[in-house]
Amino acid sequence: MFRRECLRLINDIHARGKLAVLVGGTHYYTQSVLFQDQLVSKELESSDEESDSCPAGDVDSAVKWPILNAEPELVLQKLREVDPIMADHWHPKDTRKIRRSLEIFFQTGKPASQVYAEQRQSKQANANNDNGSDWGQLRFDTAIFWVHSEKAILEERLFKRVDVMVEQGLLSEASRMSDYLQEQKAQGITVDQTRGVWISIGFKELAPYFNALREDSRTEKELETLKQSCIGSVKIATRQYAMSQLKWIRNKLWTGLAKGAMTGRLYILDSTKVEDWTKNVTEPSERIVEAHIGKKPLPDPKSISELAKTTFEALEAKSLSTDPSPSQCITCDICRKTLTNKEQWQIHINGSVHKRVLKSLAKKRERDAYLRKRQENLGNTLE
Repeated sequence: MFRRECLRLINDIHARGKLAVLVGGTHYYTQSVLFQDQLVSKELESSDEESDSCPAGDVDSAVKWPILNAEPELVLQKLREVDPIMADHWHPKDTRKIRRSLEIFFQTGKPASQVYAEQRQSKQANANNDNGSDWGQLRFDTAIFWVHSEKAILEERLFKRVDVMVEQGLLSEASRMSDYLQEQKAQGITVDQTRGVWISIGFKELAPYFNALREDSRTEKELETLKQSCIGSVKIATRQYAMSQLKWIRNKLWTGLAKGAMTGRLYILDSTKVEDWTKNVTEPSERIVEAHIGKKPLPDPKSISELAKTTFEALEAKSLSTDPSPSQCITCDICRKTLTNKEQWQIHINGSVHKRVLKSLAKKRERDAYLRKRQENLGNTLE
């Protein structure tokens, strides 16, 4: 729906001789507009990338296929039956991604892994036959601006943003949501808290505080300490979400542009110093847009700023070293932990926790062997 309506509006803007500007939003949605063939099929409004940021399955899907609302273990078990490749691809706790893969199977009649493989083949065919377009896989002649900051500055701003949200009534809003859950519970109604507003940042992190208020068993000082801890959890979750957005740009967006040799259309604008906004953001973006509209040579993205240079160099280096093989979850039976790729697996087996478990198991085996031998010797003595 978003992509269809957005494309309609963009075409209308272009028909009036105007320039369309697409600003912000969830990266999955914006990327589905920027690139051709980003969706699983023309009939579906979701794709593999959606599972990184959007809940799987809508109300209609859940009605048609009730198993999508079953316990996560049952959904994963069903996915293993119909699409073992995707089942191995996702971590067992990636509930929404697992549901989305199963939903695709129900909607298309094909395993999601097959649908994605066909989509990749289609993209490759389009790349080999660009039909006279100079835009690669981009749907339009596009310039993309990424307003970026140094990590430490970005983190400071994110934390201050949470403080402002608290000042503007975050706790009272979350408290009303918590009260609603209690009211529904009293009426015997179970609210699905695995999707929608219930998984938004700022509610689940504050839930322990509201629960403690209801229990009325803590001192005022203890409650204040818990409240500050919960607010700290909101800040951590906000930072993690921001990092996931940056990860999307570095992985999904950059990869999409690289496939069509269009990385030169991505420009990083350094917003680290707000006082230099005009010099570092406004003026460079205006120059690039004017050159873009006038069909003049565009500047090298690395030349815009030092931050742009270092960031692009890191992206290019990563592209050269990236393993093209598909990721697959690996389970450590010793630690009973599932890792999502080989890189995480290597970190795990070389980590202190895994080594400590191995050492503990070795000691247990030695102790068991000693006890068995002692028992045998005792038995021989009694004989």
